[in-house]
This record gives sequence, structure tokens and C-alpha cells, in this order.
Amino acid sequence: MKVIDNNLFNAVTSAIDKPGKGDFLNIPFFDGPSLLQLVLRFGFNFLVCWIIIQFLYYRKGGRRDYYFTFLLFTITIFLLIFLLDNVKLQLGFALGLFAIFGMIRYRTETVPIREMTYLFMIIGISVINGLAMTVSYMELIVTNLIFIFVTMILESNKVLKQTSSKIILYEKIQLIVPGKEKELSEDLKQRTGLDIQKIEVGNIDFLRDIVYLKVYYLPKPNEAGNQISSSDVRPQSF
Repeated sequence: MKVIDNNLFNAVTSAIDKPGKGDFLNIPFFDGPSLLQLVLRFGFNFLVCWIIIQFLYYRKGGRRDYYFTFLLFTITIFLLIFLLDNVKLQLGFALGLFAIFGMIRYRTETVPIREMTYLFMIIGISVINGLAMTVSYMELIVTNLIFIFVTMILESNKVLKQTSSKIILYEKIQLIVPGKEKELSEDLKQRTGLDIQKIEVGNIDFLRDIVYLKVYYLPKPNEAGNQISSSDVRPQSF
């Protein structure tokens, strides 16, 4: 027992007494190439995610809480994946973390589909940039540019028309019957001033002669960035 204790003591003291190599307990105190790679990859990943969040999501969504969430997620996921990969953990563990974070739903608020999609994409970009150690820098740059350009195209009104929705409490229930769709649409357009594209009928209250309608309309250009996603508001009528 004394021999084992002496060997352990000698090993510890030997590791402490050799600071010339920059190691402490076989862990390097400073690794220049690894630190440089961390800084460069982190800066590149943060720049790509910031461009997507600032110029593609926030310009239309305008949600500061999700802006805050997305930026902290990209920092956390990248550093977590990058450092875990450096200690040679298996890829399956990293993908497991990716799946867990991708399925997060907050208890206080259901995350809308658009925000959940951006969150999933931000996590994916951070995982790719953190794990892609064997590919060339040009391949990594092209991959990130694909994310940016595809998102930019899909967010553009030239490809997909942006449609917003409102819930309306409507009293003319005689217009909701089949065959009077045109009259109903014209009445709503005249009274709301909205460019209505589609109308859905919700709960009908015959006692009070009212009905809940969900109208889909094309927002005006100056209103496009201030619309709340229809998934943010889900009355019990729909």
C-alpha cells in the first residue's frame, strides 16, 4: 500500500514540477493553433447566424425575446459541440444533443412554427460549424451561404406571398352559408379594408347570432414587418 501511495505521489509531483512544457496534469495551459481555430470558427459561425437573425428573421418578426434566444443558442451550441469534439466524443452524442435542443418547447409559451424553424436552423448551423473539422474552409463557407441565400429567397415576397390572419367576431351569420361566400368576402373587405384571400368559419353561436371567422389577407408593405404570426394567437374557437 505504501508503494502505491509513493508512486501516486511521485506521479503528481512529477506533473506539477514540469511547467516547462506548458502542461499541468497532462493538460496544456496554452494551445495556440487550437485557440486560433476556436476564435476563427466561432467568429464565422456567429457572423452567419447574426446575419440570418438580424436581416432575415428580425426584420419581419420583430421579436426581441427570440432574437435574444437565438443568439445565445448559437453561442452555446457551437461552443458545446466544438469543445466536445475536441475531447473526441462520439458523433452520436452530439446529434443527441442536437435532437434534444431541437425539440424544446417552453412551458410558459408555445413556440410558433416560424420561430421554431429558425431555432432549428440556428442549432443546425452551429452543429455543422462546430463539427466540420475535416472539410475545407471553402466547403464550410459555401454550406453557410446556402443557408443564408435559401432563407433569403423563402422570406422574399417575390417567391411566397406573405399572408397574415385575424380572428373576427361576426354578426351576419346568414352570410356564412354555402353559396354566399362572395357576399361574405365583399362585406368583410368593405368593413375591414383588408385584401382578404381566404375565410374560415369557426364556432357559431345561434343564441347570440354571432360567429368566429378567421380571415387570411395580404398585408400592406409597411405592415409586413409588424405582423404577429397567426400561430401566436389561437382562440378556443379554432
